[in-house]
Amino acid sequence: MPTILAMTSGAPQTVQINRNPQDQLYPPPTIDTKAADDCFVVDCCGSKIPFPALYGERKAILVFVRHFLCYTCKEYVEDLAKIPQKYLKDVGVRLIVIGQSTHHHIEGFCALTGYTHEIYVDPSRQIYKKLKMKRGETFHEEGRSPHVKSSMLIGILKSTWSAMKSPAFDFQGDPDQQGGALIIGPGDELHFGHLDLNRLDHAPINLLLQLAGVQTVDFTYEAQTIDI
Repeated sequence: MPTILAMTSGAPQTVQINRNPQDQLYPPPTIDTKAADDCFVVDCCGSKIPFPALYGERKAILVFVRHFLCYTCKEYVEDLAKIPQKYLKDVGVRLIVIGQSTHHHIEGFCALTGYTHEIYVDPSRQIYKKLKMKRGETFHEEGRSPHVKSSMLIGILKSTWSAMKSPAFDFQGDPDQQGGALIIGPGDELHFGHLDLNRLDHAPINLLLQLAGVQTVDFTYEAQTIDI
């Protein structure tokens, strides 16, 4: 059972969680968010926004995803889409997804996942690099994200087929780049951080919500028939 250190408005709180993927959730001291102070994200219209503006005035949950055709990211963001806007507004928390494609793919990704909260991209991956997010994948033991419904084989086939149908075999981002999740703000106070080790190593959404003070969501799945 991994132990994480979650910084709140008072003293640090140690939280134990039962979790089976491989990495531990943690706010490691190596996540230096100030290193990305000079970086920008890009919105769906192509406008640049300073990265610190995302969390300067309000606490924000920042979710960095792999390429937009990654099946695990798609299914994870589909669950993020189930979070009612009211839950976030009630406590003044922003929920923001950040991808690494060009901004032209944002609208299509939102249509695919049903995601209606804030979303931006970092096409140069400068924020990913400065926050030292991992490239490549490390699997320590078998495990899977609670938000991924497809098997790895089916998911990879879906991602590859979607990429083949895209212009210039476009994965809409670097397939080797992993993501992560931060809870940060107001200002540059980091409350929680997690750097993904692989495509299945997501921070559980309800853990993020709980640590950010947001009401949690019942993610219950019915059995699905997957066509291939």
